[in-house]
Amino acid sequence: MSKTPNTKGDRHLPFIEKLLDRADVEWKALGEVCGFKNGFAFKSSRFKEEGLPIIRITNIDGRNVDLSDVKYFDPEDYTRGNPLNYSIVKGDVLIAMSGATTGKIGYYDLSETAYLNQRVGKFEPNEGILNNRFLYHFLLTKADFIYVLAGGGAQPNLSSNKLKAQLQIPIPCPNDPERSLQIQQEIVRILDTFTELTAELTAELTARQKQYAYYRERLLSFETTNDTKGTNVVWKALGDKSIGEFTRGGGLQKKDFTESGVGCIHYGQVYTHYGTYTYETKSFVSEEFAKKARMAKHGDLIIATTSENDEDLCKAVAWLGDEDIAVSSDACFYTHTLNPKYVAYYFQTEQFHKQKRPFITGAKVRRVNADNLAKIKIPVPSPEEQARIVSILDKFDTLTTSISEGLPREIELREKQYEYYRDLLLSFPNTDHERHERHEN
Repeated sequence: MSKTPNTKGDRHLPFIEKLLDRADVEWKALGEVCGFKNGFAFKSSRFKEEGLPIIRITNIDGRNVDLSDVKYFDPEDYTRGNPLNYSIVKGDVLIAMSGATTGKIGYYDLSETAYLNQRVGKFEPNEGILNNRFLYHFLLTKADFIYVLAGGGAQPNLSSNKLKAQLQIPIPCPNDPERSLQIQQEIVRILDTFTELTAELTAELTARQKQYAYYRERLLSFETTNDTKGTNVVWKALGDKSIGEFTRGGGLQKKDFTESGVGCIHYGQVYTHYGTYTYETKSFVSEEFAKKARMAKHGDLIIATTSENDEDLCKAVAWLGDEDIAVSSDACFYTHTLNPKYVAYYFQTEQFHKQKRPFITGAKVRRVNADNLAKIKIPVPSPEEQARIVSILDKFDTLTTSISEGLPREIELREKQYEYYRDLLLSFPNTDHERHERHEN
């Protein structure tokens, strides 16, 4: 047991001291203040497309419980054990116990009752001692400790008994439960202010992304609307000699990368690193290698022609840098007379993907070759109209994707702010506790 002056962020010490008001903090094993319930062994062969929802480890994203990919069950299918005893209600805190998501925490914030699958655990705090939301915020600070506790490596597996015995949690003012819960609630109130703001910004981002997709489709479909009415547009094949041609990429591999030199784009980077356009490359090759590489020029479109899924296939980035760059195999580049951003935006439309799908080949690895890409048609309005459409879509692109000035940047800043205050408010120093964790690890 120890006093709790906070050593992080001295300018916040008066507030922390006022909140605690010289209260002691006792570190307790989680199992002393919180129960734990493991999930039910649902059979995947009995999963349904409708019924009662099952929460699996894949539904836990590290903050929340995501039901975008959920399976269901019918209680009538189970004669041994009662799956209805494994319910989850709004406000429950869950944890993934195995697999790639081991140690990830999920707060269940939905009104619909759901049910725990095996390898998903639910915390059941003693409500007279421990605030559930306080527990949630604290657990988010212990991700690394929990992962190590699970064994780490390729197949981590978390034991609920180990978790209850070895994870310690700070309880302020342990001899005065009422005051303790007041302190916990005030910490929760502060931290929830940040999470609510992040949630609002995320909802705003989702809405803007939908708006962006709507206007992109509308502007580039050239249907008779107020936006494009009277526009003189001709539909041409991308391979039409009057507008452009495709060139396959060369033998560039990741082993050819250098720390500096001539810029290059590897096909995998097109869908993992780049957006609609770029002025600089992530990677480089030597000048010697560049002499024998296939090089794209300013304005060319770099296209990934290989992917493991159809959605990423033919993702494209417009090269707007001044220097020529090397392009890898499993990609091609499109040299053309159109506005580079206009072409890049068109490659994101459903109109483009609808034409692409019949040309996809392969089973596990999906491909579209350059000869077939050349057959896909694109609407070609005047250069002025292309520039007008680009100026509109650029605003949406910046708002929804920019990490320097758009909503993603704002969300990132708020997230860092939350993490700072979370660590500040929940880092109660205790030498015995720190020594205990090091020993158990």
